Amino acid sequence: MHLPSFIWLWKIAAWSMGLSLMAYLLLALTGFLMWRMRNSLSIPGFLVSRSQLITLHLVMGISMVSLVVLLLAIGIVGTLGHFGSLGHSSHLWAGIIVVALVMLSAFSATQISAGKPWARSLHVTLNIILFTGFAWVSLTGWSVVQKYLP
Repeated sequence: MHLPSFIWLWKIAAWSMGLSLMAYLLLALTGFLMWRMRNSLSIPGFLVSRSQLITLHLVMGISMVSLVVLLLAIGIVGTLGHFGSLGHSSHLWAGIIVVALVMLSAFSATQISAGKPWARSLHVTLNIILFTGFAWVSLTGWSVVQKYLP
């Protein structure tokens, strides 16, 4: 497939990755605040209510899932369009693992309830592992970007 420059696609990917990382950080912050509220520890009074915090956490989670799926699509389309095949670096595996971790985390979030205590620990554990996944995909992504720059 011989298409024009993919620079516009990589710009979308760069913004999506930046927003994914910001969503991850906001999810960590809201998750920490929800943990404090659940364990009856005080949080500053100017912050939002518990229901608003949960809503914000859910919206940020859905946003991160959407951005990661967008990044996967951009990576596949861009790589196939530029090289004609996939698997030119470890970035493919890093990306697939991050997508899997995000999807598993989202699934585990839907399972969190009083009757399923394993779901919350799985959710938190997956998100701690996701930190390493994001670091790996960022580092391998930087080397991939170098291939596309003129």
